[in-house]
Amino acid sequence: MADQYISRNTRILAVANQKGGVGKTTSAINLAAALAEIGCRVAIVDLDPQGNASTGLGIDPDNRKLTSYDLLLEEASPLEVFQKTREDRLWICPATSDLSSTDMELVSNERRSFLLRDALRQPAISSFEFDFILIDCPPSLNLLTVNAMVAADAVLVPLQAEFFALEGLSQLMLTLREVRQTANPDLRIEGVLLTMYDTRNNLSLQVEQDARETLGDLVFPVVIPRNVRLSEAPSFAQSVLEYDSASKGAEAYRGLARILATRHGIRTAGEGVER
Repeated sequence: MADQYISRNTRILAVANQKGGVGKTTSAINLAAALAEIGCRVAIVDLDPQGNASTGLGIDPDNRKLTSYDLLLEEASPLEVFQKTREDRLWICPATSDLSSTDMELVSNERRSFLLRDALRQPAISSFEFDFILIDCPPSLNLLTVNAMVAADAVLVPLQAEFFALEGLSQLMLTLREVRQTANPDLRIEGVLLTMYDTRNNLSLQVEQDARETLGDLVFPVVIPRNVRLSEAPSFAQSVLEYDSASKGAEAYRGLARILATRHGIRTAGEGVER
């Protein structure tokens, strides 16, 4: 596929949910891969000390000499920390467990909540011509997640189709409101993405109904199915689009990518746009 896209202001999305195991990193990796497949230039900032997004895209620990930790602490520039992945038009700023200490290390820094925002607005970033930057947040509402929200234009919330799913959103919404009031008044919710959706399970259907009744158009029309290929792909350090391009999981993330590209006015490779 030709490298075709329209360059425009980079859209920064924080992929966040304080609850673990909801498909957050899976969504960051596969949405990024799907956006890249349709011609967007995309980066993932791995802000999770577990570094699962980095591992899932094949970045070996030995190749993480400079990471998002160095970017936050202003010890490295974006040109030094962003690495090209095997997938066309997809970069990553990798992570290591060094991030675990940031809350303590930055407690006396007056701009501790703005460090990622400052880093992603350096002039060097423009040379990449990214259409999207996805920030994979840790499964907690700590300083790293706050940094992601302050840096982001919007938050994409993966929501597992399970009992009590909506109740778990309340603390995230409170944090989002606080960030709006104190640091990023333009922050909004990009959308809520139902994940691990099982059409054979009445509970998934009920959670979807409740979510759409409660949150309305904030819930994406696309749902991510519970799919074995999605689970297997990270163990091969691949996105599901690379691992099994025809799988239901791959098609779901392609659908989400098309929604975002259309929403943000980005004409993609399939529309015949020349660089």
